Amino acid sequence: MQSSVTKKEIKELIMKELPSLIKKDPKVREFIIELTSKHYADRKKTEDRIDRMLEELRLERLENQKRWEALQREWNKKWEENLKRWETWEKRWEETQKEWNKRWEALQREWNKKWEENQKTINRMLDEIKALREKQDADTKRLDRRFDSTIGALGARWGLFSEASFRGGLKAILEELGVKVERYHDYDTEGMVFGRPDQVELDLLIYDNTLIVAEIKSSMSREEMHAFQRKVEFYESRHGKKVKRKIVISPMVEDRAKDLAKELGIEVYSYPEDISFENEKETV
Repeated sequence: MQSSVTKKEIKELIMKELPSLIKKDPKVREFIIELTSKHYADRKKTEDRIDRMLEELRLERLENQKRWEALQREWNKKWEENLKRWETWEKRWEETQKEWNKRWEALQREWNKKWEENQKTINRMLDEIKALREKQDADTKRLDRRFDSTIGALGARWGLFSEASFRGGLKAILEELGVKVERYHDYDTEGMVFGRPDQVELDLLIYDNTLIVAEIKSSMSREEMHAFQRKVEFYESRHGKKVKRKIVISPMVEDRAKDLAKELGIEVYSYPEDISFENEKETV
């Protein structure tokens, strides 16, 4: 009796024997290749496809290269335009700076002119005051100076007299003692004195061609003593002159300010007539 073979058994047999048959039998191998060829591309088709892909990649790379070169040209153009704009701005800035400098110089000349006019007026008034004072008796003048200084101290404490009145009185007294008083004004552009650009004022006392810098105030604090020292250093640096003596004339000086004055070599006087100008021979 003939046994029947199932599909499963046939399949298992083919899977088992087919690899060996493909290796040993060329006809079987050709049959398998022909049978399965529709499921995959042959070598030539594969090579053609790879060639097309490579060509597409080459063309795409060329296109990208063109785009990059165009973008670079655009960037270079914009960079050159920005450089031209910067050069134009820089030129305008230089022109603006020159114009500002011209205006500043003109303003300085105007300030100097007004200062000279004011100085002449002040000197004339001081001369008139001096002429009136000289008519008085020497002893009476000394007593008056003591009295004026005392009133000045009270004014500093209770606000009875303004700072300008006190300064004017003391300057008149110094003129009577034979000391020439000049008011020095300058502008500190670098902020050496006050930490910012500001006007600097000093009283210059000249006796026998000796330069003495003074601070004439109704009252003096430690901070103001520091500022006075910096103003003296500013004057010496600006004019290349060495100040012989530094003097503070004030009826009211804080104790801490007096201690600082000793450290800085600053002389402190409560009355202007107490100042000695003897044997001072340094030329201004």
